[in-house]
Amino acid sequence: MKFQVMTGILFTLLARRKVSASYLAGKYGVSVRSIYRYIDEMTVAGVPIDVVRGAQGGIFISDAFTLSKGLLTKEEYRKTLESLLAMNEQLHDETLSEVIEKLNRREKAEERGIELSGNIMVDGGTWGDERKFSDLLSVISHATEERKELYIEYADRGGERTHRTILPHLLVLKQNIWYVYAYCKLREEFRLFKLGRIRSVINTGESFERLPFKREDIPLSFWKTANEIDAKFKVSPECLPFVEEWLGVQNVYEQDGEYFAEAFLPDDDALIGRILSVGAGFKVLSPESLVGRVKDEIKKLSDCY
Repeated sequence: MKFQVMTGILFTLLARRKVSASYLAGKYGVSVRSIYRYIDEMTVAGVPIDVVRGAQGGIFISDAFTLSKGLLTKEEYRKTLESLLAMNEQLHDETLSEVIEKLNRREKAEERGIELSGNIMVDGGTWGDERKFSDLLSVISHATEERKELYIEYADRGGERTHRTILPHLLVLKQNIWYVYAYCKLREEFRLFKLGRIRSVINTGESFERLPFKREDIPLSFWKTANEIDAKFKVSPECLPFVEEWLGVQNVYEQDGEYFAEAFLPDDDALIGRILSVGAGFKVLSPESLVGRVKDEIKKLSDCY
């Protein structure tokens, strides 16, 4: 009974994306308390389900979530769809119809591959993440093109999570990191949101009129603050391809048979880790303060072993 209800909850959320606990309790003949307990178990299992309190709240699942393609074989998937279609011919259930439609769309998406704006293929996720990031990117891309509001859960660098409605106007790719430039209804201003920090997203279906903005309004140099650093590096031939992709070929030069790189960089928490990730063939020459910080980090790493 428990797993049947949990499976039903999952398919209901895939179809409707947001429902109330009382609706689920009535649908499956269990208590509201049991519904919340099942939701907790599903969340622990990795299903991105959120519970939002209040008049506009409910239980919802991210639009970027799809069933793992490893869950069923292609033949099992086809048989499942056939069974659902046969069942729906008798029941004519709205929720079941929506589930069938979503499964059909997913199957077609698998055949197309990962697409953005119809003619660009993007897989921005890490190896083994089952294209979760690309699914998120696709949802936001389509909402931007179709001018649809998005309801997101966003986690800032401090770990604070907020739910907010945004009006996506533009996708931004900078230094291999994706952002969406959107008007935030919570803050009542345009903001730049890092896609990697969007935990869940729902297309509300509400349309919006694009708001005027200029290119110079977009904080493309959002890291250019007092924490900007002018750094110089010595680069071995083995590290050259990586450094050229990171800093740009225009910032790498050859002198007396050796390679060097100079660039203004954001002096944030990620800088030291990025420098160390290049390897031993990448040496910081200046400024001295950066050299000292790299040495300190190397010592800490050495002490761990």
